[in-house]
Amino acid sequence: MRAVRLNELGGPQNLRVEDIERPEPAAGEVLVEVTRAAFNRRDVFITQNLYPGIALPRTLGSDGCGTVAAHGAGVSNPPIGTRVVMNPQFGWSDDPWTLNRDGSILGMPRDGTFAQFVTVPAANVYPKPKGLSDDEAAAIPLAGLTAYRATFTRGRITKDDVVLIPGVGSGVQTFVLLYAVHAGAKVVVTSGSDEKLARAKALGASATINYKTSPEWWKEARKLTDGGPSLVVDSSGGETFARCLDIARYGARVVTYGGTGGDAKIRPFSIFWKHLDVLGTSMGSPSDFEAMLRLFEGGLKPVVDRVYPMDEVVAAAERVLAGDQMGKVVLAIA
Repeated sequence: MRAVRLNELGGPQNLRVEDIERPEPAAGEVLVEVTRAAFNRRDVFITQNLYPGIALPRTLGSDGCGTVAAHGAGVSNPPIGTRVVMNPQFGWSDDPWTLNRDGSILGMPRDGTFAQFVTVPAANVYPKPKGLSDDEAAAIPLAGLTAYRATFTRGRITKDDVVLIPGVGSGVQTFVLLYAVHAGAKVVVTSGSDEKLARAKALGASATINYKTSPEWWKEARKLTDGGPSLVVDSSGGETFARCLDIARYGARVVTYGGTGGDAKIRPFSIFWKHLDVLGTSMGSPSDFEAMLRLFEGGLKPVVDRVYPMDEVVAAAERVLAGDQMGKVVLAIA
């Protein structure tokens, strides 16, 4: 089969399409013939040696959809020929609130979805939501799951919330926007791109802020959120996270799942005086994944930025690295 392989570190330019042996499903697993896969920033971080536990050579990719092609021993469902999406999170503990430290994600350390075939535990495959194209379905898994847990499970969003989403445009933050609008909340987003802000507005954002043309964006955000957001979902860390704590209203929830902007220097006063809930999260439980898929069964559609042929995987990865995308970058495997 053909697969995108990473044999050495140093950046996305080291991704190569190669012919390798097709895997066989072990007991309890299914073999999925992949039609579409999608990038996460995680994939790019791995190429740059910015992720723990890297073992090479490896086929990257956490997101994908396709067709069940074969069963391992002890497996009879889903039936062969079923169109499926894959939950990339393995080894979640029995407690839905606690991530198992020994858990892992498809695409590292085990081979992932940037290939014509991939093996996964049968428990990790779900019927593809009806009404979604393969491009849309492949865009959902890791980013959609992370955003679902951040917004609903940890963030406890309601229609009465005023939500601030810093740095809209990434895969996860775009899902957060979709979910918050779906929940009926008022949503304010920031970005350094007017094009992304216009797209966010079209997707239902109530107000937008360009942090490049508004250097003190947090002051504007406080006004646009009626005195401060009641829910913040942040992936930036750094000064952005610190400012979000400062402007959050009394009793707000501030959810963080990333730190691309580095460590944050925060004021404890902003937290204890306002009785803030500061909530960490990453990925999600099987119940989160199932609940997320129900949203897409109900008509919600993910945002697909661009679809690249498998042979243009380096260009696809470089678009993610540059942060130019709005939504998900997809790879056409078949």
